[in-house]
Amino acid sequence: MPVNNIRNIAFVGQTGTGKTSLIERLLFTASATEQLGHVTCGNTVTDFDSQSIQYQHSIEATPVTLSWNKHRMNMIDTPGQAELLGRTLSIFPAIETSALVIDSDTPLNQISDRLFAFAREQQKCQMIVVNKMDQEAQKISGIMAEIEAHFGSHCLPINLPDKDGKSVVDCYFEPEYDKPTLFSDVSSAHESLIDQIIEVDEELMELYLEQGSELNPEQLHDPFEEALRSGHVIPVCFTSAETGAGCELLLQTITEIMPIPLEGNPPLLEKEGKQIRVDCETLEHTVAHVYKISVDPYMGKLAYLRVFQGGINTGSQLYVGESNKAFKVGHLYQLQGKERMEIQHAIAGDFCVLAKVDELEFDSVIHDSHDEDNVVMRTLNFPESMYSLVVKPKKRGDEQKLSEVLNRIAAEDPSLKIEHRTRTNETLLSGQGEFHLKVALEKMESVYKLDVETSQPSVEYFETITRPAEGHYRHKKQSGGAGQFGEVQLKVRPLERGTGFKFVNKVVGGAIPTALIPAVEKGVRQALDEGAISGNPLKDIEVTVYDGKFHSVDSKEIAFVIAGKKAFLDAVNNAGPIVLEPIVQLDLFIPTSAVGDVSGDLSGNRGLIEGTHPQANNFTLLKAKSPVNELLDYSRRLRSLTGGEGSFSMALSHYEPAPPAVQKKVCAEAAEG
Repeated sequence: MPVNNIRNIAFVGQTGTGKTSLIERLLFTASATEQLGHVTCGNTVTDFDSQSIQYQHSIEATPVTLSWNKHRMNMIDTPGQAELLGRTLSIFPAIETSALVIDSDTPLNQISDRLFAFAREQQKCQMIVVNKMDQEAQKISGIMAEIEAHFGSHCLPINLPDKDGKSVVDCYFEPEYDKPTLFSDVSSAHESLIDQIIEVDEELMELYLEQGSELNPEQLHDPFEEALRSGHVIPVCFTSAETGAGCELLLQTITEIMPIPLEGNPPLLEKEGKQIRVDCETLEHTVAHVYKISVDPYMGKLAYLRVFQGGINTGSQLYVGESNKAFKVGHLYQLQGKERMEIQHAIAGDFCVLAKVDELEFDSVIHDSHDEDNVVMRTLNFPESMYSLVVKPKKRGDEQKLSEVLNRIAAEDPSLKIEHRTRTNETLLSGQGEFHLKVALEKMESVYKLDVETSQPSVEYFETITRPAEGHYRHKKQSGGAGQFGEVQLKVRPLERGTGFKFVNKVVGGAIPTALIPAVEKGVRQALDEGAISGNPLKDIEVTVYDGKFHSVDSKEIAFVIAGKKAFLDAVNNAGPIVLEPIVQLDLFIPTSAVGDVSGDLSGNRGLIEGTHPQANNFTLLKAKSPVNELLDYSRRLRSLTGGEGSFSMALSHYEPAPPAVQKKVCAEAAEG
């Protein structure tokens, strides 16, 4: 298949708009399937995995292919759940076109906004597909006004529903001027579209204005592509996945208007910080990118590739990134849902899959020449994690398996984060919310056969002191044989918050031999790590050792470690020890209508509102600070307060003294063990 006949497109949008059903209908319309599957029956091509069937929503991003009018169309079905947004964003490097699927029953929300904005950020050509056009006529009639208000007046229809909403009327290829439409009219829609397109081509605009001649699609092709690349025009197509209305015209729109790989904006490949261009038509210097990783129970690790330059053959010798070690392509596949077809060759513009190449990870760039050693794809900005759980294996001895499985799960979903906290010895799995982690944990159990327990992460408190004090301890042990003796006198004083720990030796006259001072510091540091009142490390303290005693025979290192530790704890207990709690900076992106509820909730849970900043489409950026202790279930609270449309990111701001009630609780929990 020549590269000029390939189209790569992702169908994105909110849950429930019918992306999977639409792709199923397109496959059926193009005779790529013999029967029409249904989400409710669990037999669609793209939602073949057990979780997608169980939840009746796409859980994975799944590529499929169809042929239409001598063109190959590579399509990707994507999740619409807010918490699975990272899985959708990860496929954008593989496509030229993003098709935002909406419908009149599902109000446009933050998910549509974020996907629309992300496509623009990734420099993708865009189109909007209005599904379920066979629904209530009154709702359909107002959809264009809603689209224009939300995304701009440059969103213009390629077709319109007929007066009954049962079929579509062509407004571009062969305008059906005499056909009545449900709203607007063909002449106005056609004229608006032409006017918008020719704004990017002055010569064509002059010809059109001077002669008043009709411009055909062939004349408009190049300026249409330029308008798509620059985001100057966004075509809108009406369809019904249920009845098939508008689906043939949608296929025609994609194959004749939306860009081929040569016409789309170039991929965001970079070398040494500068964007580079690839040549889809050259057969030399293969360059491909891994846009997805998955693990198949039978085929093992699968790397989903988009080829940008050259080609990949069975037997090709390829490199990964800067590696000098080549790997040999054993088997090359094209996947159609759960079905796989082995292929011998993939050219620029193609999607393909490599199996069992352990070196390949998400975002890997593969190539066949060391000229491309430093080529990378521009880093994607995934959403910040909003929810974390501690995970540990139910079965003792499975700790290594847990580490391996977590790494595999994270490799398949780059929006999952794995962190091991040494201080608390906790392994954290973090993602976008409870459902996101639920999906990951279910897969760990069903695919990798690993049962785990989960719990809320510990809050990482610290301790400090509030005033200077002195401490003293004499360690003396005599129980037969060699004895132990060491005596230490020291002072402590609080340091400015964030300073850490400072150890000062002011012993004079050999009261403690210089060689044993490190042992005193070692004991102090042991106490620092263990804490004095709550089991949490101490910080922001200066310790000055100024006197002590030693015995020429019994003074050993262990004696001064113990004496140093106990003297330090004695001083700390006299220095007004307190618990410090972590405070985070919160950036919340929420509907403006929810600002009052969200602010009230934060304020009622010891949060501090710092300000609000209006954003597009009736959203507000709310900035606040809050103790981490009050945010352990915050993703759930925010989802309830904003109808699922709110999101947030947080970063550690500082530590400050915990209120007495919090300190009492933390100390009591430490005492209970």
